[in-house]
Amino acid sequence: MRLAIITLAASLAFAQSSAPAPPQTPAATVPALAFEVASIRAHPPPLPVVMGFSSSGPRVHLEGYTLRGLLMEAYSLRSYQIRVTPHEDPNDFYDVLANAPGGSPTRDQFRQMLQSLLAERFQVKAHFEKQQIPVYALVIAKGGPKLEKSTSDGHGHVGVNGRNQFLETSNITMTDLAASLNLNTLVTDRPVIDRTGLSGSYKLRIEATPQPRMSANPQDGDLSIFTAVQEQLGLKLEPSTAMADILVVDSFQPPTEN
Repeated sequence: MRLAIITLAASLAFAQSSAPAPPQTPAATVPALAFEVASIRAHPPPLPVVMGFSSSGPRVHLEGYTLRGLLMEAYSLRSYQIRVTPHEDPNDFYDVLANAPGGSPTRDQFRQMLQSLLAERFQVKAHFEKQQIPVYALVIAKGGPKLEKSTSDGHGHVGVNGRNQFLETSNITMTDLAASLNLNTLVTDRPVIDRTGLSGSYKLRIEATPQPRMSANPQDGDLSIFTAVQEQLGLKLEPSTAMADILVVDSFQPPTEN
């Protein structure tokens, strides 16, 4: 049975491939679904909330989103999976308040509506293509792996220990471990891919300080994922490159407020 890591907010499915691809690869065209009504307003800094998402029934509110942030939400991507070829001002923030037709949309339906909004109001024209991007390769460290072979179909979970986040599981493949390091914010600046050459499933526990926390407010005692992977698992994260599905934004226009 494939391991499912239960985060504090939701259950996240692991990636099925070692290639750093988006969780979904929708066509970058205008979907059929669209909001019934939507308001877009510029939100100049300082911002009390950045990338704040809330929903209630058919009503959705996105607060303090850049164009890149809206694209990340609409296509379920990380920032490194998006290339905006025109000039993109990182200080342009927007608030979006919208109503969906027909009751409460699912997250996937909401994303399709947001794709429509980006195409119609921001005039976004985009496509997916394969590109070479920076990655971290998960490899075996000097001295060999410190891993225990799995003997069960068990489940795993993530939790918090002070400033640290931990992943504990009795059954995980190296491909799923690489994907989970991204999904659980331990590594955020580039995808992790499995190049250990290790097959089968393993029992393990890894604990480290999430990258965003270390960047925003470093403290003595923080434990980077690079150190944790090597000391706790006998593995290593090495900078490398790999082909990935990238959303390329060919053109866009700032929206008119309403």
